[in-house]
Amino acid sequence: MSKKVFWLALCALHFTLCFSVEAQQPPKVPRIGWLAAGFATSSSELANPNTGEFLQALKELGYVDGKNIGIEYRWAEGKQNQLSDLAAELVALKVDVIVARNTPATLAAKRATTTIPIVMVGPGDPVRLGLVASLARPGGNITGLSLLSTELTGKRLELLKEAFPKIARVAMLWNSADSAMTLRVKEAEVLAQGLGVTIQRVGVQEPNDFEAAFAAMSSKAADALLVVLDTFTILHQRRVLEFAAKYRLPAMYERIDFVEAGGLMTYGPSLSEIFRRAAVYVDKILKGTKPGDIPVEQPTKFEFVINLKSANQIGLTIPPNVLVRADRVIR
Repeated sequence: MSKKVFWLALCALHFTLCFSVEAQQPPKVPRIGWLAAGFATSSSELANPNTGEFLQALKELGYVDGKNIGIEYRWAEGKQNQLSDLAAELVALKVDVIVARNTPATLAAKRATTTIPIVMVGPGDPVRLGLVASLARPGGNITGLSLLSTELTGKRLELLKEAFPKIARVAMLWNSADSAMTLRVKEAEVLAQGLGVTIQRVGVQEPNDFEAAFAAMSSKAADALLVVLDTFTILHQRRVLEFAAKYRLPAMYERIDFVEAGGLMTYGPSLSEIFRRAAVYVDKILKGTKPGDIPVEQPTKFEFVINLKSANQIGLTIPPNVLVRADRVIR
């Protein structure tokens, strides 16, 4: 055998062996990092809604956790100051994309990485918060879905005033440690002027703050209540609902589960659909689309729900012209 033939045969054997080893390697399974301020346990479902819708939508797109995709969950369990460390853990794991549930989680993810794609779910005003350059052209490594929460605050005030024309002082209960929630309060204060309404700021940051907040609303005789929701205020749903019922306060909430649990009114987008859409964003990114090239999506369908049963129980009358506008009335 000539040297030339020998080396050709050796190269061919080497190529065959390498190809065989490579062919035996399982394909790389992409990993999704899930970053949320809420809880993983079902007992804290209030602070962890719609995860199932996200997973179901992924499945419909062909992704099954544990088979052809892996999901790394990181829950702050209501302690937002832990989000930065949890985001850093996901970055260290080199996940392919991070899904950030709400504003604090998105801000933490943004601080942790400028290269791993981030799909935000829930920030009310991502442009003003500095998360994206614009809705149409996010730029950078962040895209996702906005809840339009800041703009919707004005609509919620309008509905409260329309249902109860005599109200003049609306207490706004919110987590004052959350910058996104503070934006909503500021927006409400501007819009309230045109409605002839004064906003009473009632901020809470710790569980013990609620009693002082309730006392402040009572002593200053608030005519109505507008609750701004984040993980912290959601965890104290029962306390808030009981206070509003005790003092017969017309109250507006941002999520339908508050009204289903006995609250008076809610106006807002479908969270279920938003989480399903988040799966579509993940799919696009895993298939190679840059997050900065995917426009931020805003909700287009909103629901106005009234719990007439709760209104009757606390002696409140909802005008017929408001009832007829409701998408759903709980009787």
